Amino acid sequence: MSYSGLFKNPDKQILALQWVKKTNSLIRVIFTLLIFLVWILDLGFPDQAIFPIHSLLYGIALLVLGLNYLFRLIFNFKNSGKGRKQLEIILTLLLPITAAIQFGLLENLDWIQDYESLLINILIFLLFFIELSRLSLGVNKMSLHPALIFILSFLFVIGIGTLLLKLPNATVQGISWIDAFFTATSAVCVTGLIVVDTATAFTGLGQTILLILFQLGGLGVMTFTSFFGFFFKGGQSLQSQLFIKDYINEDNIGKIGSTLIKIILFTIIFELVIGVAVYFLIDGSLFTSTADRLFFSFFHSVSAFCNAGFSTLSNGLYEIGFQTAYHVHLVLAISIIVGGIGFPVIVSYAQMAKRVIGNWVNVWTSKDSFYHHTPRVFNINTRLTTTSTFILLTLGFITYWIFEGDNTLAGLEGYPKFVTAFFGAVTPRTAGFNTVDLTALALPTLLIYLILMWIGASPGSTGGGLKTTTFAVAVLNAISIAKGKDRVEVFNRQIDPETVRKAFAVMLLSFIVIGLGVFLVLFLNPDLKILEVAFEIFSAFSTVGLSLGITAQLSEASKIVVALIMFLGRVGTLTVLVAFIRKTRSLRYKYPQEGVFIS
Repeated sequence: MSYSGLFKNPDKQILALQWVKKTNSLIRVIFTLLIFLVWILDLGFPDQAIFPIHSLLYGIALLVLGLNYLFRLIFNFKNSGKGRKQLEIILTLLLPITAAIQFGLLENLDWIQDYESLLINILIFLLFFIELSRLSLGVNKMSLHPALIFILSFLFVIGIGTLLLKLPNATVQGISWIDAFFTATSAVCVTGLIVVDTATAFTGLGQTILLILFQLGGLGVMTFTSFFGFFFKGGQSLQSQLFIKDYINEDNIGKIGSTLIKIILFTIIFELVIGVAVYFLIDGSLFTSTADRLFFSFFHSVSAFCNAGFSTLSNGLYEIGFQTAYHVHLVLAISIIVGGIGFPVIVSYAQMAKRVIGNWVNVWTSKDSFYHHTPRVFNINTRLTTTSTFILLTLGFITYWIFEGDNTLAGLEGYPKFVTAFFGAVTPRTAGFNTVDLTALALPTLLIYLILMWIGASPGSTGGGLKTTTFAVAVLNAISIAKGKDRVEVFNRQIDPETVRKAFAVMLLSFIVIGLGVFLVLFLNPDLKILEVAFEIFSAFSTVGLSLGITAQLSEASKIVVALIMFLGRVGTLTVLVAFIRKTRSLRYKYPQEGVFIS
């Protein structure tokens, strides 16, 4: 497009076009935030008491945004990716139509009246998330440590979640600011500890807010925003790729975009599959409507995969009618394991399956009668994660079967006993669901639960805790020292010394945080038993969500302490230290070496 009529100087033409684009972006941000704020107030307050003219505001904002996206299409169409072009074309068409609906110009169409609310809700949420994702890519231009940005992203979502849970329509009778903060922290940190009953204290809107919070917290806020930010930005700068690579555990910088797509798509598809399975396996007579049954199925599907432990049932899966739904328990247990094993492991197995299937297809469709070689795609992280997860699940299952034979497994035989024991071994791995009365567990089982909760899930997963590989490296190091080796070896590979040092640093920090948490809660609530408090703090730090029933009894100060421990357990104590301690620029010196007596 020629602008010679406006400016004879080409440089001025470029500057003018850049100014117009920046102004257009600013207008888009302002009106997106405006319409999102009006939408939140509209949803959160009864009878639209705050904004009685919300339809007019919706219409004006949607019309301006429609023109804004039309401008983007005209001036940036050639620079847009295929997927981005298609979505922006759809938005450019939908925005004016939705604005016309708000102005009452299409009220004669019955089908529009039926889907008006759904359309406006989806559209506004999508617009806000798109803009938030675009803005997130600008964070890497700030002179902040990536670890600090990671921490701030969780704090930001916790703050937004606290405000949303305080909306009048989100709760039945309202909750305090402390309870809203605690619940939002528990959801974003995928813990599942609750100070108010999720089933009775929150409305459908409040439960939906919780679902969104633990979905964002499970995958990581930066994973979501970076995925959509890369998509709508139309490309990935080297700086942006370097910024996000550590968040998704991808060493190959050229595969960051594809890895983000795999993570998001796998999560959506897997949660949909689990949700559908739960819907058809659960007894429909337990619900008053199909909508309630659908919401229950997908709420628990997302909660299980994200290892969040939130439930829409007052007693969790131990609720009457649900405690014998063994097929559902087994499906959710599988979802918990997959969500807690880590995306790097899932990607490795997907690559292996793709290669194996591809090789066999080549054999069947070609004249070659031999099997082609499959290259090595399992690195030491994948093998160590898989092995340690299998060992922990097996030990958990065996010990639960033995120690709970006369307690929570009494009267059960065959398949019900197997599923209950298996679920009992899975749930302390940061999941937080319960299919039995936790206060009825035997003391040895509770002690084993403390260990399993402390170890937690695997790195790069939706779960928290010390992490399986951290514990495995520490054990391997102890065995190497006992054998007189000066290095740690496993699977014909040597683990680098830095990994070993980090493992022991993380373990030390976890003990400090857990010990301090137990001390503070006992000091603030001296009437509580030490085992109950220890179980609560271990559960909070490892983002498990299991409790012996004392969460609601905590004082206001204790709730803040537990919320802080949940946050530290999710973002990582070492991450916090790295974010706030200045890194040594060089180590060009070396002091004389001496030994220290250890034992």
